[in-house]
Amino acid sequence: MIELAVANAEETFERMREPLGERGIRARHVPVSERAVPLGEEAPWSADEFDAGFVYPGRLMEGGVADALLDVPWLNDRDAVLTSRNKADVIARLDRAGSAVPETVFVSNPVGEDELRTVYERFEPPVVVKPNSTTRGVGVAKAGDLDTFLGICDYLALVHDYRATGDRSFLVQEYLPDAVDYRVMVLDGAYVGAVERRLPDDALAAGRWKHNVHRGAEATGVELPDAWREIAEGAARTLEIAFCGVDLLVTDERVVVTETNARPTIDAATKYEPDFYDRLADAIEETADGA
Repeated sequence: MIELAVANAEETFERMREPLGERGIRARHVPVSERAVPLGEEAPWSADEFDAGFVYPGRLMEGGVADALLDVPWLNDRDAVLTSRNKADVIARLDRAGSAVPETVFVSNPVGEDELRTVYERFEPPVVVKPNSTTRGVGVAKAGDLDTFLGICDYLALVHDYRATGDRSFLVQEYLPDAVDYRVMVLDGAYVGAVERRLPDDALAAGRWKHNVHRGAEATGVELPDAWREIAEGAARTLEIAFCGVDLLVTDERVVVTETNARPTIDAATKYEPDFYDRLADAIEETADGA
């Protein structure tokens, strides 16, 4: 029996525990965020309890503590989480590898108004403004005119003015109207499932536009064309992330990769390929073996 330390949210842990148990992997939840963790002899876990970890914690300070206490190889280690968290890094790597990505400008504060005006004028409005390292759509805004854009940038500059702010950068991206949003799951470079993320009609009518599930969008399992699957697989392989959520925006003319997630939530089994848990168990076993 492989002992697996699961550092994801409890929802993911509960979904994966039983199917992995049926495949010889005992999953135990090891939450390190938003709690007090004694160190030393009173630590809640020891280095000899687990064979592998799933996946490295998203908060890097807490991740360092978990790494020290557990001393395990991770399916998606610290480097994978860091790579995915840096949206600009992802866009640059994928563009260099030939993947289709949205037109994007990386901005590192402080930046003067003239330069910001030049950035805005590169695009056909509206534009999307994204903090570089947040998740779940936090802080993402849309600006339809220059004054609104500069106002958003002012707020970001205020946040970035605090010395304790680790990331002082953000992205400006083209807005793709009427695009359909997909989260594609890739495991060891191969497609394992996808969902379409769509806001309810009343939310769309109210002017909402961000299709994050944590913002109220509904995720429905879908079958994707082979060409779209290959785009997602190529992105995960380029970034060298073993278990990767790849976000696609699809219009009548284009399919682009917008972001990736190295700490993806595991959804209901019906939204994945039938052999998903077999392949996940294999990946965990290879991680435990140091493969």
